[in-house]
Amino acid sequence: MEFSQETVNAFYERAIDLAYLIVPRIIFAVIFYLVGKFIIKSLLRGMKNLLEKRESNPSLNDFLFGFVKIVLFTTLFMGVASILGAPLGSVVAIFGAAGLAIGLALQGSLSNFAGGILILGFKPFEVGNVIVAQGHTGTVAKIQILYTHLMTFDNREVVIPNGSLANSDIINMSTQPTRRTELNVGVAYGTNIKQAKEIIKNVFENDPRALKEPAPFVALSNFGDSSLDLVVRVWAKSGDLWPMHFDAMESINSEFEKHGIEIPFPQRVVHQIKEEAAGEEAKQD
Repeated sequence: MEFSQETVNAFYERAIDLAYLIVPRIIFAVIFYLVGKFIIKSLLRGMKNLLEKRESNPSLNDFLFGFVKIVLFTTLFMGVASILGAPLGSVVAIFGAAGLAIGLALQGSLSNFAGGILILGFKPFEVGNVIVAQGHTGTVAKIQILYTHLMTFDNREVVIPNGSLANSDIINMSTQPTRRTELNVGVAYGTNIKQAKEIIKNVFENDPRALKEPAPFVALSNFGDSSLDLVVRVWAKSGDLWPMHFDAMESINSEFEKHGIEIPFPQRVVHQIKEEAAGEEAKQD
């Protein structure tokens, strides 16, 4: 198949017109991309230095840095596409459709993602805090965008989704410098309550970990089936609370033994009337 000279000349002129139209756009797009990339890297470098100087959560810093990076490079690519002649509305629609598809596919992860932002932003707890959440008690080891890691006291790692964590009750046991412990001590009926109370108070007065203000509180709280129940409430520094609690239990038991105070166990007294039973049997005979 042969082309006439006129057809060849028309193709040639058309190619030159396209070259004059496209080549400058390509060159400008390349320059725009390189300059934009340099500016973005400079901005990100400055942002990273600023975040490192701030005393904030490292996980939050990583998230902010990554989010800004995605936004800046997305804007850069949209600018390059616009320079090359792609309709800006179509480019935005493509990104929007892609974002919608990803969002529908990752609904659970997005819920955890949003929960992670709330936790990192409002800081209901921090790494190192002891919390009670989702039925678990432990020390916060890591706070990530999607999951929070707890280390329980028996050294098990619990991974909790941030979505459920952000929408549930959280008990943070590390925010206050002091805490209160409560002991329930039972003594036998007939015990001198005043003496028992004095013994318990002396145990905590001799323990430097027990705070003097508020003062230790001891009172009769209940008449149990087998015991008189005393409630003991003592304040201590958060780090001293549980060591003091367990040491006090042992000390109270030792002091009660020294003073002859009985700590009862559940018991039931059964009376058997043999004479009446024998009389009934005689009548039947």
